[in-house]
Amino acid sequence: MSTLMAYIAGLLFGLGLAVSGMTDPARVLGFLDLFGAWDPTLIFVLGGAVVTNFFGYRLARRRPHPLFAAAFQLPTRRDLDGRLIGGAALFGIGWGLSGYCPGPAFASVAGITWPLVAMLAAMVAGWFLARALPSQG
Repeated sequence: MSTLMAYIAGLLFGLGLAVSGMTDPARVLGFLDLFGAWDPTLIFVLGGAVVTNFFGYRLARRRPHPLFAAAFQLPTRRDLDGRLIGGAALFGIGWGLSGYCPGPAFASVAGITWPLVAMLAAMVAGWFLARALPSQG
């Protein structure tokens, strides 16, 4: 049941990205173009996500366990290491260059383009690189 719920959550996330226009890399690049033709649309999408998460997280934490799992799976590490900072920097650079982050990239696979292929290939290469680097945790 938890796998089905994860699948449904992923579909809802992808649908939300598509409806909000965040699968369009031009819109994301327009948001990042602060001194050109700036497009503030992404602020409203991000703001809606923050507000929804703020209240949803508090409601969920009042429960003894999730609806379809035995326990909550929350991260326990709170330190910042080179892998985290490096990964965040690479994520930001890739997002800024391509206009795609992983969610919109996967939601856009139906309309595959060469920039999308390049971004997905770089993301997969990053996964393998992250596995090859020694973990400090």
